[in-house]
Amino acid sequence: MIQFDRELQGTGAVAIAGHIRPDGDCVGACVGLWNYIQDNFPHTKAEIWLEQPDKKFAVLDGFDAIRTPDGEKREYDLFIAVDCAAHDRLGGAAEYFDSAKKTICVDHHISNPGYADVNEIDPDASSTCEVLCRMMDAGKISVKAAAALYTGIAHDTGVFQYGCTSPDTMRVAAMLMEKGIPYTYILEETFYKKTYLQNQILGKALLESMLILDGKGIVSLVKQKDMDFFGVTSADLDGIVSQLKLTEGVEAAIFLYQTGNMEYKVSLRSKDRVDVNAVASYFGGGGHKRAAGVSMKGTFHDIVNNLALHIEHQLKQEKQ
Repeated sequence: MIQFDRELQGTGAVAIAGHIRPDGDCVGACVGLWNYIQDNFPHTKAEIWLEQPDKKFAVLDGFDAIRTPDGEKREYDLFIAVDCAAHDRLGGAAEYFDSAKKTICVDHHISNPGYADVNEIDPDASSTCEVLCRMMDAGKISVKAAAALYTGIAHDTGVFQYGCTSPDTMRVAAMLMEKGIPYTYILEETFYKKTYLQNQILGKALLESMLILDGKGIVSLVKQKDMDFFGVTSADLDGIVSQLKLTEGVEAAIFLYQTGNMEYKVSLRSKDRVDVNAVASYFGGGGHKRAAGVSMKGTFHDIVNNLALHIEHQLKQEKQ
């Protein structure tokens, strides 16, 4: 396994970046790694490049260090991509990756092909933050870094309730908690708290959801006009697909939101019987066995029918 202390020794300029539309694991990994460098490598200049994350993550020390790619030319001694399964998902930061003297990718997505010079990819890990913790000297992880890393683990495990949570995950989380982080406050502010508008759009999505595949699947759609009416963005839709998955009898949940004319972002979640990464990968997406996503074009009904065919095929195979 890569050891960050060895990789960062004597390094001048470091860029840290994650995937477009950054979630909790992505933000936690970027901010946690940035804090680790700030705390232990004073001669190394580290910068975070991300699309603007949800403001709820502003409770993390280091959130203000996040910068949005601006098209300016920059060169780094080292570029560290975290929680990003493919080069094209780095967004505007991809040009810094391309011009860097050395690149490292740290991830836990099974679909990651290993696009950096050095790759640390563990599909069995709960989160990229869990992988990062193993690459760091635990004794050198500060409270600030620990809070960010814990946030990432908590978000990608659904606060330790998803199947990706392992005994190792809990041991890493316990180590971070022992640093004295305000874990209850972190969970309340970044995971559980919802705005009034977020609750409204969640309610609409649940109210208009439909059972498919004899109750084994559930699907819901949020159109652009709905987002405009409620005054929400894609960031406000976080958690809807996970709530759909909790419906009794459901094995797989499909949630779509409109991104353009006949264009949709699709989120997939499953319980035990469906590998949604396989479904998403078939259509050019990816993710994890129980949580994946993909962008698709077509009518709502055609997209759902195509996804449902693959889910149904898995359910039938599983019975045999």
